[in-house]
Amino acid sequence: MGNQDEKRPESLITHEEGGLARTALLAYSARSFGNFLGVKRTVARRRQIYEGKAKILYEGPEPGTLIQYFKDDATAFNAQKRGTISGKGVINNRISEHIFTSLATIGVPTHFIRRLNMREQLIRQVEIVPIEVVIRNVAAGSLSKRLGIEEGTQLPRTIIEYYYKDDALGDPMIADEHIACFGWATQDEMNDIADMAIRVNDFLSGMFAAIGIRLIDFKLEFGRVWDGDYARVILADEISPDGCRLWDIKTNQKLDKDRFRQDLGGVEEAYQEVARRLGLLQPEDESAVLDFDQHRKKRGK
Repeated sequence: MGNQDEKRPESLITHEEGGLARTALLAYSARSFGNFLGVKRTVARRRQIYEGKAKILYEGPEPGTLIQYFKDDATAFNAQKRGTISGKGVINNRISEHIFTSLATIGVPTHFIRRLNMREQLIRQVEIVPIEVVIRNVAAGSLSKRLGIEEGTQLPRTIIEYYYKDDALGDPMIADEHIACFGWATQDEMNDIADMAIRVNDFLSGMFAAIGIRLIDFKLEFGRVWDGDYARVILADEISPDGCRLWDIKTNQKLDKDRFRQDLGGVEEAYQEVARRLGLLQPEDESAVLDFDQHRKKRGK
């Protein structure tokens, strides 16, 4: 797939991939759409380092760098449910770029260097800390199931949870004591991670609230970068509707991967709507795409 993408013209790739990318093509002039996708292409496909559920990592052009490729693959429930969200990789690449660039302006260190094209980013190579950090502002998902709290309940305070990154074990929830006991991170690193998680949450909550979106919860990953014997922790992976729960403030419509998890339909439109509100896509019309069933009928699907 990667080699074919390199050989095709940018406009042809977008047209054939359909879904979100095709909608973006219709909404943009040739020049503005080129800006959206990113006109710079990687010269050649490099050696694959790792393939995950939603991304592929390739060897970067310089030591200490990697190329992160965003796929359209979608998984849920620890990969028990699998599918494809057409054009998801294009949108997630753009949204993650926007958020990581914005976080850098407030001093949050990240692995992001620059976007290369519509599906790829150049990133710093890091040693991933094997801990998923989940920040919760509103009860939803596993928290509601575990504790019997009605979904949508505003939490009295933000909760930070930690999960051990191991697909075979189902990413079990862990405590600070587990992290210290097994040496997954030092206490100083965990202090930095918690501080950055709260700072990112404050920033994203305000950013999304300004565009009519409620940040319910989201997942972060961190990695170490080394300078001799000294290591520091920086933000890694991605931030997109794949790893965030995002609800419309007025209607509580879900604008994230829960639409895939729960078979709600309108997944492509949800991702597109987040990008549109962030100013990364131009609207097809002046109204927001919130009635997904009506919108799909309008498009003849």
